[in-house]
Amino acid sequence: MNVLAPVKSIMTTKLITVAPGEKLTAVKEVFDNNKIHHIPVVRYRKLEGLISQTDFKHFLRGFNRNEEDRFVNEARMRAYNVEDIMTKGIAKLSPNDRIDVALELFLENRFHAIPVVNEENELEGILTTFDIIKELAKSKVTAADVIASQKQ
Repeated sequence: MNVLAPVKSIMTTKLITVAPGEKLTAVKEVFDNNKIHHIPVVRYRKLEGLISQTDFKHFLRGFNRNEEDRFVNEARMRAYNVEDIMTKGIAKLSPNDRIDVALELFLENRFHAIPVVNEENELEGILTTFDIIKELAKSKVTAADVIASQKQ
């Protein structure tokens, strides 16, 4: 993987988003029906925040042991909106930022997703640690590469 390449070369662009005013039942549906861990929150293509699966589970507080707990959680999800639990002041990348810049952000902040926005703060994609791992897995390391790195 070329860490000097722009993040747009490996970011995810087919995104599922929610609006700030949507109920948390919509968030539950997205997480239940898709293999994703982060949902960008947008209003008219402009990024407003991000909801992680961890944030959502924290909101539910892990209570789901019996029918009464499920009923209470359903009522809470209908009572609260996305904007009530989304993370606001989040790190963002430009499509032309280099992958090594993203790696530094991941390393320093220990989060796993960074929205990618244009100059108008319009969402263009998201870069996740999974995107990085996928790209690394595609890279072919030869025996010559290993030998060369051991000589250094």
